[in-house]
Amino acid sequence: MRTIEQHADALAQGTTTARALVEESLGRIADPAGEGARAFIKVHADAARAMADAMDALRRVGRAPSRYAGIPIGLKDLFDIAGEPTPAGSRALADAPPATAHAPVVQRMLAAGFVPMGRTNMTEFAFSGLGINPHYGTPRAPWDRAAARIPGGSSSGTAVAVADAMVAAGLGTDTGGSCRIPAAFCGVVGYKPTARRVPIEGVLPLAPSLDSVGPLAPSVACCAVIDAILAGVAPAIPAPATLAGLRLAVPENFGLDGMDAHVGAAFDRALAVLSQAGARITRARFPTFDAIPAVNAKGGFAASEAYAWHRALLAEKGALYDPRIRPRIERGATHSAAEYVDLRTARRRLIAEFDAATRGFDALLLPTTPIVPPRIAELDDEREYNRLNLLILRNTAVGNFLDRCAISLPCHRADEPPVGLMLMGETLGDARLFSIAAAVEAALA
Repeated sequence: MRTIEQHADALAQGTTTARALVEESLGRIADPAGEGARAFIKVHADAARAMADAMDALRRVGRAPSRYAGIPIGLKDLFDIAGEPTPAGSRALADAPPATAHAPVVQRMLAAGFVPMGRTNMTEFAFSGLGINPHYGTPRAPWDRAAARIPGGSSSGTAVAVADAMVAAGLGTDTGGSCRIPAAFCGVVGYKPTARRVPIEGVLPLAPSLDSVGPLAPSVACCAVIDAILAGVAPAIPAPATLAGLRLAVPENFGLDGMDAHVGAAFDRALAVLSQAGARITRARFPTFDAIPAVNAKGGFAASEAYAWHRALLAEKGALYDPRIRPRIERGATHSAAEYVDLRTARRRLIAEFDAATRGFDALLLPTTPIVPPRIAELDDEREYNRLNLLILRNTAVGNFLDRCAISLPCHRADEPPVGLMLMGETLGDARLFSIAAAVEAALA
């Protein structure tokens, strides 16, 4: 993988062109030995070539819209692209009316000159952290590929496309971990912003109370640049924080149970590296974590808000849904209006409680997922599918519920299974979190 800064430098120096980058991307996507056919649901080859040629022409006359103009990216299949349906990884919407306009986040990436290579695969309707898709196939994670391991979800295709250098970066969404989980399983960086910073209009919803749009990319700096563009502000490379004296908390009562040996070893090693660099790591109990499961016992925002959006489509085309996804959405039918109001009230209370409890820390540290990616075949068993889905979503979903920003970056060694280290920042503390993450990334490297 090359970072977007490396691509931008090469474009500026004239050692490559946008057309060359796009042709390289198309070649990797089309490689029959690779995962392109499963990572992408639709490839925009002609449009990508035309846009690349346009960016090259603009750069020759000094009119490129940004230094990133001409760099290939992937777009998760739930973003509106004008003139196309937005299937969201489902057969039920394959013949939906075409979008009349680009989603604002898509438009902002186009305005900066990034070249979309196509629509990347995903869990149907983004409702799972595993990345399984029975309609379009499940792309295999890069590690131990012969064993066919899950990529993580729901932004599965984006993560695999980035990890395999089919694109330089990509857009995903994160409602309970859908950028961070596939990033952890595929050995890349995934970012979940404070949700309100990035518009979600034109993005097929899962749970608007929790939905956020974020990047997956090779580095923290890549994610910071794309996040800024998505938020409508000038991109800048984050200056790494000083690790010495940084106050980092590891929750004692959440997120560490059920770790497999690979994750446990990589996480402990990361803590040791940061401690040796002068970070002050404190193990602390946060009662908020103990209260969240009871509040979400009936399915939380995801089930109730997804059912509200899907109920008419389920009545018409329910037979076309993934049989693993449909019952999870239908669970929302049992959620009463009063229970939904109670859920919103409880969330506000728990956010305020957690804000107070974490005020003395710069960030929280957790393994992104407690296990390395299991084999796709293991999930044929429905009980195992449900068990692993809950386990894999456990650590990440609290960040969405508590309205935080969070990032996953690799913390494993090159010859080890992929392990993600998650840093959780304060609400609207995105700039500070990027600075901390840049320092952690450098230390772990």
